[in-house]
Amino acid sequence: MPRAKPFVFEPSRYVPFRDRRVLERVRRIPRDAITRHPNPDLHIRVLPDDMMEFTWLTDMFYRIKTAMDAGRRCVLILPNPAHTYIKLAALLNRFRVPCHHLWVFIMDEYADQDGRIAPETWKWSFMHAFKTFFYRNLDPKLRPPVRQMVGPTQRNFADYGKRLEDVGGADACYSGPGWTGHLAFIEPDAPEFASASLEEWLTFGPRIVTLSPFTIAQNSLHGFFGRSGDLAAVPPKAFTIGPAQVRAARYRLDMSGITTAGTAVSWQRFITRLIWHGPVTPLVPTSLHQLLKTDVIISETNAADIEPDWEVGY
Repeated sequence: MPRAKPFVFEPSRYVPFRDRRVLERVRRIPRDAITRHPNPDLHIRVLPDDMMEFTWLTDMFYRIKTAMDAGRRCVLILPNPAHTYIKLAALLNRFRVPCHHLWVFIMDEYADQDGRIAPETWKWSFMHAFKTFFYRNLDPKLRPPVRQMVGPTQRNFADYGKRLEDVGGADACYSGPGWTGHLAFIEPDAPEFASASLEEWLTFGPRIVTLSPFTIAQNSLHGFFGRSGDLAAVPPKAFTIGPAQVRAARYRLDMSGITTAGTAVSWQRFITRLIWHGPVTPLVPTSLHQLLKTDVIISETNAADIEPDWEVGY
């Protein structure tokens, strides 16, 4: 038999981060090494899959409750859509926690080809989901004024960052990486986030952005869009907070626990390694947390070693 020759290729030009040596290095990071990081303020934990949602849920409840007890405002930047908010409302109802001090800022929202932000009357919008899951399930006696549930609109998106500052800034920002390593919809290949340097990029605030094709593919697998891969059902643009709002939050929790419909298949298994163990770069937006004080939780499924499974196809 002829001697096997190595087959070496460059990543597709559509892949934002293409340094082959870095990609190969992080691909080989085993589960036992994934929590190690030189930044002592970056705390990475691996949790059982069924503890991921519970950890996020109890953290939100804790911050809302302790702020109420202390008589101070609680300002949260939240991702969407998540059925976890139904459980959060149930906890607040059960323990009779008044939420008049609570302010929520939705971190992103879909927009059309012309940059017009989806209204909350559109049933696939993130604000529609948040009010359906959280606000309408919260006892009316405990609800904050509806104006304190803030989502991006055509009227407020230009001043979204200032509105957040005007209420004292975020006490907590919760996030989870997308397939591209995006945070919210801070995309690595969005022209609206083009910058001359990392330092400049870190100062960028909210804006309307062009979604990555990978993000559109990712979201087409969501239940909202029928778990069908219908690329045309996902809007082409979105509003998002910027790196500046993430950095300014007084607490950050990033979560990597998404799998495909409860299976062991996950696009987060690789990007999680690149985020925490690759370079800090706008090409991997969530990597900005490496410079900050952040709590990170990774599910056992997503922390598992990356290795071929010859018995499984798609």
